[in-house]
Amino acid sequence: MKKVSKQTMIITFLLTAAPMLAGVILWNRLPERVPVHFGFDGQPDSWSSRSFAVFAMPAFLLAIHAACIKITSLDPKAENISTKVHSLVLWTVPAVSLFAACLTYGTALGYPVNANRFALVLMGVLFIAVGNYLPKCRQSYTVGIRIPWTLADEENWNRTHRMAGPLWIAGGLIFLISGFIKVDSGVIMFPVIILMVLVPCVYSYLLFRRKKAEN
Repeated sequence: MKKVSKQTMIITFLLTAAPMLAGVILWNRLPERVPVHFGFDGQPDSWSSRSFAVFAMPAFLLAIHAACIKITSLDPKAENISTKVHSLVLWTVPAVSLFAACLTYGTALGYPVNANRFALVLMGVLFIAVGNYLPKCRQSYTVGIRIPWTLADEENWNRTHRMAGPLWIAGGLIFLISGFIKVDSGVIMFPVIILMVLVPCVYSYLLFRRKKAEN
């Protein structure tokens, strides 16, 4: 069982819930209808009530955060999840929660928030961090590229993750750079993510087929 320190758990839960407190402080300044979703052009395309944005959205992320902690703690191979990789899992949801709050509240209050840039930069940083740690991931059921061929063969897992690491870093850099130039995030997001997901899967399958043929 993978244990989380009490201090880390408290801090990550507080950061995930921080938008609730911020929303209460800003309550009288926020409009009745608050943007909660943004299109690829960076403009809000969906709104909700103020109470939903302030309380329900952070509560949903708190539930996801709790689920991540629980699932990783019950992984039969939890001892293979390194401390750094586990920390990345623990801090991702708090980062997303704070990002979403800045985007939602900033736009609602009339600040010139560039949602497109925000999303691309955040995803770029996240992908670079994940790519940096992928080659160091040991076989587990909750963290890493969990497909039948990697889970069935530790060598396949290691080789696939070593290949995927630089690929994810490259994808993250593309996202990061795109955040600072005028580009539609939809044009960048889908092709890059599809390649980042598909290429390691195909590579893993080819390793499996080659090993099967050799045997």
